[in-house]
Amino acid sequence: MDALDVAEARPDEEHIIQNMMQLYVHDFSEQWAGTERGELEDDGFFAEYPLESYWQEPSRIPLLLRVEGRLAGFALVNAWSHSGLSLDRSMAEFFVVQKHRRDGIGRRAAHIIFDRYPGQWETAVARKNHGALAFWRNTVRSHPRVEQIEEIDTNTEAWNGQILRFVIG
Repeated sequence: MDALDVAEARPDEEHIIQNMMQLYVHDFSEQWAGTERGELEDDGFFAEYPLESYWQEPSRIPLLLRVEGRLAGFALVNAWSHSGLSLDRSMAEFFVVQKHRRDGIGRRAAHIIFDRYPGQWETAVARKNHGALAFWRNTVRSHPRVEQIEEIDTNTEAWNGQILRFVIG
């Protein structure tokens, strides 16, 4: 099993997440077909993601994922609820580079994050993102200390998709 490290990103590592965010948004862009979202800027890059608050607000946690010491992805954790219900943590963004997908790295990373920050969680999955929904259902259900799993199908102006709510004891 490959060595996996999940570490809080330092402020001087913000550019690393911003760089990987280009890959993340590229992955999402196919789901935004027919909309204004996900267009490239004139310089050939997607718009920068607003990351500054992840080093300014204690409820926001930027994480870097490394496999055998090499970058493999990132996670952004915050306390924003897509459902409007109370929570401790929300998986705002989660990205694993394609090389490390489908080999358990994503599930292991998510489990490490859940263990590090127990409590009431939410992870929201866009309606068209079927692969991510299967991933999150499997990942949440396979956690050894998960309780009270609930899935909410939401279609509002603010969110269109599934919201998984669960408690990590």
